[in-house]
Amino acid sequence: MKNSRRDFLKKSGGCALGMASLATQMHHLGTISALAQRTLETDGGTSPYKALVCLYWAGGCDGNNLIIPNHDDAAVSNYTAYSNARATQGLAIPQANLLPIAAPRMSGLTYGLHPNFGTVAGGVNGGIHSLWATGQLAAVVNVGTLVRPMLRSEFLGNAVQRPYQLFSHSDQVSQSQSANSATPTFTGWGGRVSDRMAAAGPLIPMITSINGAQLFTNGQVTLPLAIADSNTPLAQVLRPLGYEVSNQTNNSRLAAFNAIRTDDIAASSSNYIKAAAGVTQAAMDANALFQVSQDTTAPFPNTGIGRQLRQVARLIKKRNDLGVTRQIFYVQIGGFDTHSNQVAGQGNLITQVSQAMRSFWDELGAQSTAQENMQEAVTTFTLSDFNRTLNPAGTGAAVGSDHAWGNHMLVMGGSVNGGDFYGSRRKDGTGSYFPTLTQGGPDDTDGGTAPRGRWIPTTSTDQYVARLAKWFGLPQDATTLETVFPNLDNFPTTHEALNFMQP
Repeated sequence: MKNSRRDFLKKSGGCALGMASLATQMHHLGTISALAQRTLETDGGTSPYKALVCLYWAGGCDGNNLIIPNHDDAAVSNYTAYSNARATQGLAIPQANLLPIAAPRMSGLTYGLHPNFGTVAGGVNGGIHSLWATGQLAAVVNVGTLVRPMLRSEFLGNAVQRPYQLFSHSDQVSQSQSANSATPTFTGWGGRVSDRMAAAGPLIPMITSINGAQLFTNGQVTLPLAIADSNTPLAQVLRPLGYEVSNQTNNSRLAAFNAIRTDDIAASSSNYIKAAAGVTQAAMDANALFQVSQDTTAPFPNTGIGRQLRQVARLIKKRNDLGVTRQIFYVQIGGFDTHSNQVAGQGNLITQVSQAMRSFWDELGAQSTAQENMQEAVTTFTLSDFNRTLNPAGTGAAVGSDHAWGNHMLVMGGSVNGGDFYGSRRKDGTGSYFPTLTQGGPDDTDGGTAPRGRWIPTTSTDQYVARLAKWFGLPQDATTLETVFPNLDNFPTTHEALNFMQP
């Protein structure tokens, strides 16, 4: 029985970038030719290397135990307010255990990080707490999905449009990854940034996920790369399936496959076939480069997030060979939906995040040269579905918390204006950047007789990530910003409040 060209290609295993990973994005191939002709709009592709690394806390990380008041000033939320809300049910972290951090923009008041951001027994390093004092770690506080600024009275009176399906995991994940809380969308803000900035020439896409297909990486013309973590060497992540062993049969199949692709690129009248063949060729060229690569120098923890960040570091180390000057990465750690057993569960996850981020930081230092400071070139930032209620759920060892809203995000890098808090005040100009830790207070969505403490964000996700995109080099013209962040105009320009990145 004679096989058709289509049968042959299917049986050959395919070589789309990923290799199978980009097969999930084949609907984009019709516009690859347009992407291939685009140059880096910021500087023609000749600027120094920059990368953004999105670290997603899946499940809704409890920010109330990430950053905690460590002072007794009665004018703003203090440790007593936090403890009174959580200690009785067993969810408050003892004040003596907090890792102290200064916050100059909070009138010099002191705060504390969760103790597992520091040195832990058996850890591979000292965690990221020490980076706060040296100015490479900052917090953007009370961040969340918003359509436009909102006060408590407006929320309770339904006077301002809310994010759709508020407090729903899947919907809030979509909104944080798409930077659009007004309506569902099928592209992510990382993908849309790549749409506007992707350059011709590199052998791999601008955007890469080390955690499977994600909305964050989807663009209109962007073709994201999705690869396995560091348990898979770079030499294998793009290897064509079906040719692992060199023998007469496989060598003949490979020769035939290459002949078909060459014919498709040169002679086919179908733009779709040409585009698909071009992507396959790019994958095979990148695969050839990955056969020779240097591994990381710094030790990484053997955890899921540790292996993901190690793989990111490997790709960054190959940046010059791959011809990339801009890269966006997505990594993820799950398990933060802590309705119960939060003390041990979240503590373990924070340890994993802190140790992995510090290893990544140390590795970037090891990759730096006199000509290129990689710690300044790479910015790592966190995102999550939402915060969790200040009021706990349950008591004792099983204590947890429920879905909430405004949360605290961490940003790490040598280009970060670190060692401080950033954010916006309430819509009416009152309050501080940090939410008022009072159930039923001015930042709480909840009314009635049993408020839980769900903070209305004062800084939108749009504002937060748009500042990161600006540092990355996204053009700041009105058309670009409207395309990438369609609701950004709903929020005031607060350069000082959100100046957590150096130019």
